[in-house]
Amino acid sequence: MTTELTSAAPVVLEEPVWRARAARHRARVGRWTGLHRERRRRGESHPVMDFLFTYYSLRPARLELWHPGPRALLRGGDELLAVPGHVRDGDCVRLDVDALPPRITGTAAFVRDLLLATASRPARLSCFGLHEWAMVYGDAPRHGAVPLRLGAAGTDAVVESLSVHCTHHDAFRFFTAAARPLNAISPERADQIANEQPGCLHATMDLYKWAYKLAPATPSELLADCFALAVEVRVLDMRASPYDLADLGYSPVRIETPSGRAEYARAQAAFGERAAPLRDRLIALCRVLAPVEA
Repeated sequence: MTTELTSAAPVVLEEPVWRARAARHRARVGRWTGLHRERRRRGESHPVMDFLFTYYSLRPARLELWHPGPRALLRGGDELLAVPGHVRDGDCVRLDVDALPPRITGTAAFVRDLLLATASRPARLSCFGLHEWAMVYGDAPRHGAVPLRLGAAGTDAVVESLSVHCTHHDAFRFFTAAARPLNAISPERADQIANEQPGCLHATMDLYKWAYKLAPATPSELLADCFALAVEVRVLDMRASPYDLADLGYSPVRIETPSGRAEYARAQAAFGERAAPLRDRLIALCRVLAPVEA
């Protein structure tokens, strides 16, 4: 967790220090944003990585921006005065929580409650990534240029042979009409706080979404940590999907087999453990942005 977020007192960052942090942030996320831009220039799509820039709506240029977050005082940071919520404080610039757009306070309150509820539950590790299979069940593939490993009939047979139990509304809403009745529950947007659980790959990827929804109040190191984890989770998500991605270098996690399901559950548990401290950091940020009234 960044010092600025957990410290009771403001932390002064000299200009060379915070400019070096900003450069490190740009270089870190640039390994992904640069490749995405190159693909866009060539008119190429990528069934795994595009999701992180299309479903998640933060533009690459915005991801590359560096923000200090709360409780940091920047010397020589005048350019940040153009960023909402940033004010002059003596010879420094800092984020003033009270000067942020009102939407951020409301978002922070929701995210705080959602993530606290998620953290309070045990991880469910028996979904085996069937949400991607349910999105093509009895229908045409969503990624038309990418073949199904088992074909349409084989894909449908896997869905029918296993218990489908997706708790994530934003995955469930992409299920085909034929697949929806097969799910153990029907998660709605209004039920999100009641249903979210830490084993869900999409809940882990969504930590990135909540981080950028709170920008520019989110320390960029936290944003980048959430994005980097989302990249890895997305790879597992698609390796366990019904698609044949071998030509792109992704070996399948064959969840249609007992060994594949065990492999998926182990990876899912590991991602859940790695997500927990990021969730805690986001909760701490939300408590700064939207303190709970006594």
